[in-house]
Amino acid sequence: MAVVMDLLHRPTKPLITSSPPSISAAHDRNSNHNIHASSRLLPLPNSTTSSFRSHRICSHLAFHASKSGHGCSWMQDNSTYNDIVTNNKRNHGPLHSVFPPRSAESAEVSSVKDLFEFICSGPLIDKLGFTPQTIADSIDKWLENGSQVCKLFQLNDLYLTTPQKARIYHYYIPVFLWCEKQISDHRSTFKDGDDIPPLVIGFSAPQGCGKTTLVFALDYLFKTSGRKSATISIDDFYLTYDDQAKLRENNPGNALLEFRGNAGSHDLSLSVETLQALGKLTKEGMKMKLPRYDKSAYNGRGDRADPSVWPEVEGPLTVSQILFEGWMLGFKPVPSEVVKTVDPQLEIVNKNLEAYYDAWDQFVKSWIIIKIEDPSCVYQWRLQAEIQMREAGNPGMTDEEVLDFVSRYLPAYKAYLPTLYTEGPKGSVSERTLVVEIDEGRNPILAG
Repeated sequence: MAVVMDLLHRPTKPLITSSPPSISAAHDRNSNHNIHASSRLLPLPNSTTSSFRSHRICSHLAFHASKSGHGCSWMQDNSTYNDIVTNNKRNHGPLHSVFPPRSAESAEVSSVKDLFEFICSGPLIDKLGFTPQTIADSIDKWLENGSQVCKLFQLNDLYLTTPQKARIYHYYIPVFLWCEKQISDHRSTFKDGDDIPPLVIGFSAPQGCGKTTLVFALDYLFKTSGRKSATISIDDFYLTYDDQAKLRENNPGNALLEFRGNAGSHDLSLSVETLQALGKLTKEGMKMKLPRYDKSAYNGRGDRADPSVWPEVEGPLTVSQILFEGWMLGFKPVPSEVVKTVDPQLEIVNKNLEAYYDAWDQFVKSWIIIKIEDPSCVYQWRLQAEIQMREAGNPGMTDEEVLDFVSRYLPAYKAYLPTLYTEGPKGSVSERTLVVEIDEGRNPILAG
């Protein structure tokens, strides 16, 4: 640890100068990042060991014209971000609503050493096998990825609040690096010349906890690092409006199946068809469209989007991944007496869930499970989102409508989350499963 700190410690001067360059200089830097990097290399003190003597730390913390981040060249030409939004064809909603907001209390990130110490204090570091030494060895990668996430969310990476730093360096980047390791391990199981199918990484996380934003950020990081990826949600496989109406008619009086959401309201044959086709997307020039669901159709009742607006994904996905997310991904049936105790209406849902392993979970080879202490957080998170939408002048549910909406999901959370957290999804293995426990602020915490 002493060697690592010697490597990163600069006692008299911060690694970042106090005055940022002009906007035109920032534009030049973004157009040729390698020049920017080499111009800011810092030689190590002679006191470091020989293994570190040739190592140079480059500050990738990009400068912006102001604390607000406005006027920066990357905001005018954020092509990768725009491509992701366009290709996903999914309304992500207010992504910033689950990301810690800007604050007047933002503190200047003064040196790589300070950021290094903050990274090492993260709750996932030990779980993922990182050490101060390995973090120091890859500090450039951490900083570059952090700069990319700031770019995505239009944050000034020199002025981040502690919650923002935690979200980026304690959560998104460690999970991204874990995913990269999973992809590498997946590829190692195949021989040279084999058609390597993409790795399906499943994200099981309650509604409102930020899973869609996490997947959005990971997709962005993969694309900026040169990897192709495809993102799908269990929402994309909801029944059509007409089929959902039939489900409601066939289950009169069952509030859990009145609207989309619970097991039974998904087109499982479409799920299988889509996931199988993605797994075969291993050749150059191969293309397919990914289904999407329009939640705004029929006054919010929803319907499958017209295929003409489905995004297209192009192969090969041989060095890539499929990011598959959903609030009930990995849920598995429990004994009938359990569901009866929770809610008798859940019995048919529990029966429907028997078919979901073959339709969804069998395709997932690596799992990320976002764990919460109390499912009632879902109500608070949803309420926050709707309040923000109303304050922004957009249509939003009333508090009573939010309570009714969430109440249709809570029985499933109460019945299936305990098993998901103790046993994991069916077919999952510990070395390919990452459990991240989060607090009410949606940030990871040390598991108790």
